[in-house]
Amino acid sequence: MESIPLLRYMVEAGLGARRQVVAAIKVGRVAVNGKQAESYTMPVYPQADRITFDGKPVSFHARARIVLMLNKPLNLLTTTSDDRGRQTVLDILPAEYRGLGLYPVGRLDHDTTGLLLLTNDGNLTYRLTHPRFELGKEYLVHIEATLSRQEKDLLEKGVLLDDGATAPAGVKEVNYEPPYNYSITIHEGRNRQVRRMFAHLGYTVKALKRVRMGNLRLGDLAEGSFRRLSVQEIASALRQHKQ
Repeated sequence: MESIPLLRYMVEAGLGARRQVVAAIKVGRVAVNGKQAESYTMPVYPQADRITFDGKPVSFHARARIVLMLNKPLNLLTTTSDDRGRQTVLDILPAEYRGLGLYPVGRLDHDTTGLLLLTNDGNLTYRLTHPRFELGKEYLVHIEATLSRQEKDLLEKGVLLDDGATAPAGVKEVNYEPPYNYSITIHEGRNRQVRRMFAHLGYTVKALKRVRMGNLRLGDLAEGSFRRLSVQEIASALRQHKQ
């Protein structure tokens, strides 16, 4: 009989993303065989152990790994549900993908479009979002201005925001997808980071679109459409580091 980490058990049982599950375990909402779980790394045996969440049994069924690439439209929330009834990225998926434990990998703000991954794979989520892996995320930016050489250098070297200095970034002019006139590649995931970086220079970002995560590119996927990633693409994403 093979054991698996409690965190994996809970995520694959559809109880939420890794961060949500870790938080639930830390505050004592999860029990193993009647005893409060002390660590999300503790080994459990799916066929023998009794796992409960808020006192209710958790059923585990090993599921096939699913990774979807979505071209997120404007005004969709990057979350699995919303208590105010607003539309989320899961709402635009076909019925066949409901109930599979899918959740967004990271987030895009409601006013940002482009590449968003949805998965039920906690390991992939960790590898694509944890800062230690420094995954490059490329965005197309529309500002109503032309950056000076000094401003471009400042963005590339890092700017001081209210939550600290940003890491070095890559910035270049683009003209292949109007109205976007700049591309910026960052390796962090701070809240509204790209918009705040340009605001630091006095510019308002009029439109923002993510087009790449590591070596996964949005390509010609239409806005509002999605596709399932192949095993090869997933494996390649897991090997990808800073670029």
